[in-house]
Amino acid sequence: MLSRFMSGSIRNLEREYSCTVRLLDDTEYTCTIQRDAKGQYLFDLICHHLNLLEKDYFGIRYVDPDKQRHWLEFTKSIAKQMKSQPPFTMCLRVKFYPPDPAALKEEITRYLVFLQIKRDLYHGRLLCKTSDAAMLAAHILQAEIGDYDPGKHPEGYSSKFHFFPKHSEKLERRIADIHKTELIGQTPETSERNFLQKAQMLETYGVDPHPCKDVSGNPAFLAFTPFGFVVLQGNKQVHFLKWDEVTKLKFEGKTFHVHANQKEDKKIILTYFAPTPEACKHLWKCGVENQAFYKLEKSSQVRTVSSSNLFFKGSRFRYRAGLVPSRSCPSITHGPRLTSVPRTRRRAVHISIMEGLESLRDSAHSTPVRSVSHSESFMPRSRSQATDASDGTAVISDEAYSPSDSVLPTPVAEHSMDPAVSRQINGAPCSIEEEKESEAGTPMRGEGGDFGADGRSAQEGGDSALSEVEQVNKFVLSVLRLLLVTIGLLFVLLLLLIILTESDLDVAFLRDIRQTPEFEQFHYEYFCPLRRWFACKLRWVGGLLINK
Repeated sequence: MLSRFMSGSIRNLEREYSCTVRLLDDTEYTCTIQRDAKGQYLFDLICHHLNLLEKDYFGIRYVDPDKQRHWLEFTKSIAKQMKSQPPFTMCLRVKFYPPDPAALKEEITRYLVFLQIKRDLYHGRLLCKTSDAAMLAAHILQAEIGDYDPGKHPEGYSSKFHFFPKHSEKLERRIADIHKTELIGQTPETSERNFLQKAQMLETYGVDPHPCKDVSGNPAFLAFTPFGFVVLQGNKQVHFLKWDEVTKLKFEGKTFHVHANQKEDKKIILTYFAPTPEACKHLWKCGVENQAFYKLEKSSQVRTVSSSNLFFKGSRFRYRAGLVPSRSCPSITHGPRLTSVPRTRRRAVHISIMEGLESLRDSAHSTPVRSVSHSESFMPRSRSQATDASDGTAVISDEAYSPSDSVLPTPVAEHSMDPAVSRQINGAPCSIEEEKESEAGTPMRGEGGDFGADGRSAQEGGDSALSEVEQVNKFVLSVLRLLLVTIGLLFVLLLLLIILTESDLDVAFLRDIRQTPEFEQFHYEYFCPLRRWFACKLRWVGGLLINK
């Protein structure tokens, strides 16, 4: 706390700060901002640097000293949001994933979304089967190096690219075969568009996972997609709620509640627990922003959200005009771009390679898969029908979904294997720095169970989620807050009464107070000496100023 106070004092003395923003192609944009510059100023600088017109889908993310991620608020001062000392370091990322990324009008926008999804694939957030993984990786190869050329691309050339946290030699050969035979003649723009069309059909498209636990203590990941609210638990997706079904998002401390209305007026409440109150607030804020972005057409439709908790320590978020951006592409004025994205630069851009992947690849095997059936209500119909029947039902992974675990393979094989052998192959988990940032945290690995297919257990769990100890603690905190506020109000009223009685205001009840022995004693023994002391100090300070 002392270091933060000192860092805040140092920042107040500075007029300009250096700010570095890491872009999606791993390059850096450095600029100098004024002390009172708002987030919108920095975002506009980056968009101008990239010639980005369809800017509504993007945001700037940063990590505080407690390793909690945040999205930079454009209406607030940058310096007041940052809790670390300058120079500030942030990242440009896709904040709202387009429902149909291939339909974006601007090539630069499609390219940035392509880079974001490629990053999601590498960091384990976008999971898929081996067949889909091979096709996605082949499209990346075609976009980066063009058509296969035997003179330029020797045997094993695809191994120089790292598309996933870990993959097998068999998958590498399949990627190379697709690149050699099926994608010949495709331009980089076409390959990127096909990559986007393939990626948007996956169940974890647009997922930015938030680690939590359910009411039983089982680890889970909550996420918000263009289509709704998603819960990933264990090896499958256990809940999917469309945005039209979600009626309320609420948090109190570490507790996050989702209220929804499903078919036949069936109301459910899902309750989860975040690692920290700050993480829970970030989760809730992401939820209300995503729901407003994908469900509403303009910011005037958004209501102010507040909690009934004492002194607004829970859910409270006030929307400002312009917070919900317009998503209609035709409304954007599209002019000629000043510069285009160089193809040589695209070929040179590869996602950073983790240390030790070379040795892992030589001994790696495909991870086993366990077939999982998903209800139609989990995903939109268009996406569920797009899954090829010969590939079977899409799965998440046989291991617990853990995107910050570097050894969890993104693709999963289409044959069964003993789970013990799978864990031995995967090896011991080791953490990675996602996008050169510190992740907020990783939940414990383990098998997760269903959270109740019909939602009844979730509703019952939401009513009995907090233990008696936690309820007592919340009550005590509320009483303490009430006591502190009461003491503060009494102190303010006492000061106001003293000022009024010592003034020349001629009111009957004030005259009665002045005539009491207690007031006369207070006036002559305390107030008058204190007034003379202040007057002396003021004269002394005034003399110093005059002498200077």
